[in-house]
Amino acid sequence: MPDLAGKVVVVTGAARGQGAAEVEALARAGATVFATDVLSGEGAALAKGLVAEGLDVEYVDLDVTSLADWGALADRLRRGPGRVDGLVNNAGVAARERLPHVSLDAWHRTFDINVTGPLLGIQALVPLMPPGSSIVNICSVAAMAGHAAAAYTSSKWALRGLTRTASLELGAQGIRVNAVMPGLVDTPLMASASPAFTDAALAEIPLGRVGLPADIAPTIVFLLSDDAAYYNGAEIVIDGGLTAHVSHKGIADATRSATVTA
Repeated sequence: MPDLAGKVVVVTGAARGQGAAEVEALARAGATVFATDVLSGEGAALAKGLVAEGLDVEYVDLDVTSLADWGALADRLRRGPGRVDGLVNNAGVAARERLPHVSLDAWHRTFDINVTGPLLGIQALVPLMPPGSSIVNICSVAAMAGHAAAAYTSSKWALRGLTRTASLELGAQGIRVNAVMPGLVDTPLMASASPAFTDAALAEIPLGRVGLPADIAPTIVFLLSDDAAYYNGAEIVIDGGLTAHVSHKGIADATRSATVTA
């Protein structure tokens, strides 16, 4: 595992699922981790358990859509460690409505969390980042092709675009920005998917299983490490081979048929 000793890292959406796995992996690699979320109970419990093992983790309440929350976190970091070496924009929300049924409220909420949140985080924390720092945006294979969930897919394509723009804008400062594109991962977010979607998608994964948070976390550790010093603007797909061979049409057709039948 790469050595992150001495690095200060912020992770959003850190209380459970993939975010919690990232926090643990980063802390075990030696980083000081600020784990942020709106799920105070779960987030505090995660941090307490890792601290009990001798790891350096602190939980902070943070709504990624709140400019004030980001400002408060930046002030806290400025007064504390005085810098940030890594930001993992992991917080996200699933919105599974198909195109004809997307409400404007759902559209805005999805973009606020999945796109505006990372933008605010970058704007707030980049002034604290020295050369050699790293930002990782947790995107999705939904941003690699067309996908039936209109708001979610559009937001992840937007986050992919933000990643590329940020890699161009911040590269001159020595700050690297990369995207990770997970496929189906066994998290609370995936639990909201219909059985028809899960079954159809699983049938198309060459490795024959869904991913685990532990399958994703090591890549995040690597991208935040000095070993990834020349990675910038990269898009790393971790999906068991799903997007290597398949369009999402078969999955979309399967879920459409299930909806009609129901």
